[in-house]
Amino acid sequence: MTMQLDHDQLHRLLTALGESDIQEFRLEGDDFRLEVRRNLPSAVVPVAAAPSAQPSVAAAAPETAAVAPATPPPAVAATRSDLQEVTAPMVGTFYRAPAPGEDPFVEVGTRIGVGQTVCILEAMKLMNELESEVSGEVVEILVDNGTPVEFGQVLMRVKPG
Repeated sequence: MTMQLDHDQLHRLLTALGESDIQEFRLEGDDFRLEVRRNLPSAVVPVAAAPSAQPSVAAAAPETAAVAPATPPPAVAATRSDLQEVTAPMVGTFYRAPAPGEDPFVEVGTRIGVGQTVCILEAMKLMNELESEVSGEVVEILVDNGTPVEFGQVLMRVKPG
């Protein structure tokens, strides 16, 4: 049996899950995988979180508008308040460069601007370029190349300026 989900069906599913008590949900088809996790134990969320912090729903669909309860994303307990966090907007695999063997988009010490591509997140065999929402200097890259990441996971920290 082949399962297909269009954008409207996915939106209705995420809305229904957001209104339910379900903590974890996984749905797999021939060419996609959807995972939703929320209210899972996490570290303390810092007060000075990045403006890009989003509710904790993990959806492996780039065109999806996430619908979720007001639950903060997992965060690292010790965060410097002078840094902005670049977080994963979806579940996927983190890649630092556009292709194997090519130079990374950014390194620690790289100055970035708003709209600049900082990494790629692969979800459902689609390569999604993640653009920075802040300008400044990359001071930490917290994820290794080729590592799976969760929705809301901090990928890197930027010193604004």
